[in-house]
Amino acid sequence: MKRLPVVSASKLVKALSKVGYSVDHQTGSHIILRNALPPFRRLTIPDHKEISKGTLKSILRQAEMTNQDLMELL
Repeated sequence: MKRLPVVSASKLVKALSKVGYSVDHQTGSHIILRNALPPFRRLTIPDHKEISKGTLKSILRQAEMTNQDLMELL
């Protein structure tokens, strides 16, 4: 398994939009994404220049993606 990349919130939103997620709204410094296709999911991404590894792992787990899937989308 490859290492997690250092990624900003804007890059992560762009990558997740390629697999069906779109920005629903933003509350403060958190961007809320929703998936238009089943299974319907809601992801919360902190609007930071660099997302911490633990937070990124959690987001990928919720989106049912692997590190390799993310690398291909970036």
